[in-house]
Amino acid sequence: MSADEILDIVDEQDRVVGTAPRGVAYAEGLRHRCVFVLARDADGRVFVHRRTPTKLVFPSLYDMFVGGVVGAGESYDTAALREAEEELGVFGLPQPVPLFKFLYERDGQSWWSAVYEVRCELPVSPQAEEVDWHTFLPEAELRERLGEWEWVPDGLAAYERLLARRAG
Repeated sequence: MSADEILDIVDEQDRVVGTAPRGVAYAEGLRHRCVFVLARDADGRVFVHRRTPTKLVFPSLYDMFVGGVVGAGESYDTAALREAEEELGVFGLPQPVPLFKFLYERDGQSWWSAVYEVRCELPVSPQAEEVDWHTFLPEAELRERLGEWEWVPDGLAAYERLLARRAG
């Protein structure tokens, strides 16, 4: 997705208040919408990847989610399926299951984040322009790596909330 892609700009209650190109939304810290999809393989392992150095935000960091921005007029559910299929390089995934939403805010950036989970039993072929490296990790190993690898901060925040929800 390019910096010219048009995004809905939203308020603190996730109501649309305007639109802006993605690059402008990032540069000006305009609140927008994103999806995070935790993809598991047939064995329940989590898809983990390192982002390419050319990514607009958080280049070269690790992530346990696939996902991205929600386009103007697009629903969270539609974006979740689109982003999961694009980033995993598959077609025919089941609709990701919505888990929760939260408002991510850090360093003048803000986006409503809808977190999903999907089972991907298809062979993955991640987009080379999105993903530098990937594997499926058992969740215990993923948790071990949290303190070792540099993770995208919004994905880490989403994962910590997911773990807290499971524990609660």
